[in-house]
Amino acid sequence: MANPFQDQLLKAGLVSKDRVNKANKSKHKQAKQQPKNQVTDADERKQQVKQADLLKMERDRELNRQRLEEDNKRAIGAQIRQLVEMNQLSGAEGDTIYNFADADIVKQIYVTDDIRKQIINGRLAIVRLDDKYKLVPINVANKIMQRDISFVVVRNETTQDNEEDDEYADYKVPDDLMW
Repeated sequence: MANPFQDQLLKAGLVSKDRVNKANKSKHKQAKQQPKNQVTDADERKQQVKQADLLKMERDRELNRQRLEEDNKRAIGAQIRQLVEMNQLSGAEGDTIYNFADADIVKQIYVTDDIRKQIINGRLAIVRLDDKYKLVPINVANKIMQRDISFVVVRNETTQDNEEDDEYADYKVPDDLMW
């Protein structure tokens, strides 16, 4: 017999063997009559625990993704800072004002005439770093734009400056000249 309590009752003579068999059959019958798909409290708890684990795993994945994004932003910011600090133009302060728009606000920096022309012709760009504006070469500005476009404030298209190459730049051609 599988039940030690029933064995003790049989040895003591308090119940008969037929009665024990009858009780076992009725238990077996009840177990068979219960639908197999009926969910018990233990099954519900298991399902709730499993669902809570899934929700926790999803939340952990989301937090990890957010941490990775923050780490990437910090790394990109450090790369941009390094690019600007290594390639910024020093000694560009002058008497000429260069006006530019930063987030719909007109800002100005003081530069030399030569630097102003280089900015206008697209050889230099203005980048924002820690609420200050720095001048960098256009190829550095392009590298910064690949990482984060919001750092570059002014980047004019490169134009060919014919004045430097033209020998007759000082001589103006009259409009009414006929050949």
